[in-house]
Amino acid sequence: MAVVEAPLLYLGLGALYERELDAHGVGAVMLTHKWQTADLLAPHSDIDVRILVPRAPADWEEWNHRLAAAHTAAVGREISHRRLLEHPPGFAFTVAEADGRFVSAPELATWSLISGSARDFQRWKSRAQMAPWCEVDERFYRGILQGRLGGRYELAADSTDNVAEDIAAYGRHCVAWHYLAPCWFAAAALATRTRCPGKTAALTQWRPEGLDRYAELFLGHAEDRPDARPRSPRHLLRTAHIALEAAMRRVPDMDRPADQGEEQGRTDWVMTAGMLRVRVARWLYYLDPPAGVATDYLIRREAKELRAAAQTLDAIAADEATSAQRLAARMAALIPTGPATVGTLRATLSLWHRQKSTVQDFLSLTPGDVHP
Repeated sequence: MAVVEAPLLYLGLGALYERELDAHGVGAVMLTHKWQTADLLAPHSDIDVRILVPRAPADWEEWNHRLAAAHTAAVGREISHRRLLEHPPGFAFTVAEADGRFVSAPELATWSLISGSARDFQRWKSRAQMAPWCEVDERFYRGILQGRLGGRYELAADSTDNVAEDIAAYGRHCVAWHYLAPCWFAAAALATRTRCPGKTAALTQWRPEGLDRYAELFLGHAEDRPDARPRSPRHLLRTAHIALEAAMRRVPDMDRPADQGEEQGRTDWVMTAGMLRVRVARWLYYLDPPAGVATDYLIRREAKELRAAAQTLDAIAADEATSAQRLAARMAALIPTGPATVGTLRATLSLWHRQKSTVQDFLSLTPGDVHP
């Protein structure tokens, strides 16, 4: 599949996903995806959906079962969807949370609209771009770097099991788009204190002296160039290491913007709740995927996000002086922090079902009731 077909492919994929969610009664009023259209490179980029609901559902567990069923149906439409729709959505937020500026600004700045109110979406995105730089930004972008630099990125962990087309080129895609480009994106944001909308924008707009050739190389990694012999993924990975070592010299040390107190605490709460709201759907899909779909590597990836959520909730809980802090502590106790396995996910599904009232209360708490 040629790269030029990507915009239409992903536009159609988003429309299909919207129809499946509607058919299964998920009740989304807006769908977005992370990254910009230019960042989605067919046939290898997956679409990372965010769901906006009008209000918290009466039963998050039951809602997740519907979401998992919708995702399974969408994946079953085409073999290519095994990769393009690799996993269920990454976050679910209420409209009030987005409208109240409780969704992390650097996260929202990367969104593209699939369906819903374009007017609301543009207002939220404009406010995210204009908001004062704060510690949430520093943690967001430095977290991307810390998760990949220093040998933490492993090419072998980018499984080809669900890749249906051009497997030989997938390794190069992973090096460029899962390692180099996210780090370049984060470095550009930190160096300029600007919330960049995507990978392509960062590689196009942020080119410190001496780094132009690296930006051009990785921007063009997916182009068909008959006059050039494709670089092997390992060769490209070595070049990426060199490029990022040079880029990181332009990144300032950690800045500590003025503490924003309760507002920052509410954002941390909403982002953690937003991620945990869709976990059950992910686990249901991973544990019972459509025939031919591999999910073992996706199960292993859950460990990192779950540990981060538990750490955030432990920090929010602190001395458990408020009811919200005590609720955060109870929810943290329900999150596994070790390796993620089939057994871990099954046990956690069972635990969350038994502790359904705690989970429901945590996932539904409004920002106005959070006083960390």
